This record gives sequence, structure tokens and C-alpha cells, in this order.
Amino acid sequence: MLFSVPHSSAPTLLTRKIFRHRLPLAIFFDLSLKPDALHSLSPFGFDNDVTSGVSQSPVKAPRKVPRSPYKILDAPALQDDFYLNLVDWSSHNVLAVGLGNCVYLWNACSSKVTKLCDLGIDDNVCSVGWAHRGTHLAVGTSHGKVQIWDASRCKRVRTMEGHRSRVGALAWSSSSLSSGSRDKSILQRDIRAQEDFVSKLSGHKSEVCGLKWSYDNRELASGGNDNRLFVWNQHSTQPVLKYCEHTAAVKAIAWSPHLHGLLASGGGTADRCIRFWNTTTNTHLSCMDTGSQVCNLVWSKNVNELVSTHGYSQNQIIVWRYPTMSKLATLTGHTYRVLYLAISPDGQTIVTGAGDETLRFWNVFPSPKSQNTDSEIGASSFGRTIIR
Repeated sequence: MLFSVPHSSAPTLLTRKIFRHRLPLAIFFDLSLKPDALHSLSPFGFDNDVTSGVSQSPVKAPRKVPRSPYKILDAPALQDDFYLNLVDWSSHNVLAVGLGNCVYLWNACSSKVTKLCDLGIDDNVCSVGWAHRGTHLAVGTSHGKVQIWDASRCKRVRTMEGHRSRVGALAWSSSSLSSGSRDKSILQRDIRAQEDFVSKLSGHKSEVCGLKWSYDNRELASGGNDNRLFVWNQHSTQPVLKYCEHTAAVKAIAWSPHLHGLLASGGGTADRCIRFWNTTTNTHLSCMDTGSQVCNLVWSKNVNELVSTHGYSQNQIIVWRYPTMSKLATLTGHTYRVLYLAISPDGQTIVTGAGDETLRFWNVFPSPKSQNTDSEIGASSFGRTIIR
């Protein structure tokens, strides 16, 4: 048990066991174990690479991805809402999770759980987002506010207003914070400034549910329930690029850490596609129909691969190799849509969350030392093939 409260009253949201280990058929492994140790100790089977047969050349063996999570934690009241973003993993190895009207922190090194805040009975957590450095956490609420918390002190630093409806998407860029709302707007905030926001970005015709800054902090990608993917620069209040190919809500957005201007996006239930864009040349590169609602995307920083999580109807997690978009592994276990995804600071582990009220930890990517990343990433280029 990682966290519990006294059993002096009937079970309620606050008296349930938060982040309790849910024991599967085998033991759990600690996050502090090295990947090699996880592989050697794991009782689970593995998915083989997409290649098969005996190679005639002395190439290294295909990488194997564990098919089962090595840790499962309870997350009572984790909402089954496609438009929210309730899980994020900090550079200090602390997981933030929004559960109902509370935010909890789980330290991946010590497994210690801390209750950071309680918004009260008339408000709910709609998004959480860690600053890239330091211990500041942004919390978006159902009342349209954004709170900034210093997690090291469990102290609220400030509350910023400006939105007229819930804030379901957050994205940091240095000391700047972007917030997207059901009121269709994106507000650009500087937490050092006295004003609640410094500019307002208008363009979406429905709720903003996805926000991601590029790695060089020059471009902001936004996705909305209007099926649109927009790209903004640091100085624009109107989108500089507009992509209208998706046929459902765009929540899943990920910038490649390997190729400048390479952007991936995923569409909802009526779309099911992952699309790739070169924002430098304003080019649509490729499209992959995944067969399920695309809820999240994250790119590995160690190898040229990415993970997608899915909802209707298969609730799966897929590890892809880019640019071929061959499947390295398909991971299952969640019984609800896999709406939440975050990646560990070392880039090897992902955590997924779903309306089944569980958080599942998967070891999907290799360490930088175990891969010849220069050759694998350097050999990749922008493709132009449409994959169906």
C-alpha cells in the first residue's frame, strides 16, 4: 500500500487507497531498477520485433519490448474524459496525477505519495503540466483558472484567470505557459509578469484539447475539437499553419526531438489516423490508419520511435518505428480508453492512465547507451508516402 487514510468512516473518494499496488500474476519491480535488471527478472513474455527469420548478416538482434506493465497503481476517480490531460512526469522523476478535485504526486524513486492540493467540492482538476525545469506544476481547473504550485514546498504560488471555461490543456516553454480551454482560446502567460496573460490566440472553433511547444520553443502546436491542427509562432496571435485533414478531434500531438519541424498528430474516433507534418516546408508527409481513436502520442528521445495510446475500440498502446511506421509492439491491459500518457525523464518508461482507474508503467524504450542512436536517427528522413 502506497497511501491510505484511517478507516474511521465509510469509504469515500478521500478514504479510498490512492495509488495502491494492484498485484497482477507476478511481482512488481521498482522503478529504480535498471532496464537490464527488469528484463532479466521479468516473468513476462515479450513481443518480438516486426522482422522475422534468421538473418544472414551479423546485425544485432531485434529489440524486444515487454508485453506487460511492470507496475500497476490504483488511481481512484481518474476521469474517463478524452479532453482532459491529467498525468505528467517531471524532470525530477515525480508523477503528477489529477484525481477528481485533488492533485497527487508520486515520487518514482521513493514511491512516496503526497497530496499537493484540493480544489474543493465545486471544482475539478482538468489538466496538469510540469515546468521543464524546477518544481513548478501548473494545474488547470474546471472553473477556467490556472494555478501554479511549487511542489517542493506544496505551496500555491499564484492563480491566473482569463478563461471562461475549463482548462484542459497546458504547455510550458521556459518561463512561459500556454493554456487551452473549452472557451476555444489559448492564453499565453508569463509567470514572471504581473498580468494573468500576455496574449490571446484565437482560431479554434471548438474546445482546445491538445497543446505542445516544439523543442526549440519557437512553434506551438494546438489541436481542437474542431478537428483542426494549428501551428503558431512566438509572436503570432493567429495560426501561421493550418491543417484540416483530420476528421475528428485532435488531442494527440508530439514534436520529434530528432528532426526539426517534424510534427505528429492523432485524430479521434471518426479519424483514427496518425499524421506527420513538416512544419518547415508546410508539407503533409504521411498518414497511418491505426484502427482506433488516437488519444496520445509521445516520441522517444533515445531512438527514432514513438508511442501512441488508443481508445475506441481496442484500448491499445502501440510502439512504432519511424519513418516506416512498423509496429514494434502492441500492449494491452487497460479496460477503458487509454486517455493519459507521460514519459519518464530518462526516456525509457511510459505511464498510461485510463478510466479503469489504473496507472500502468511500461518499459518500452531503450537507454541511449544501448542504441547506436546516431546511425538510426541520422538515417531517417522526411518521407512522402501516404500509408493506408
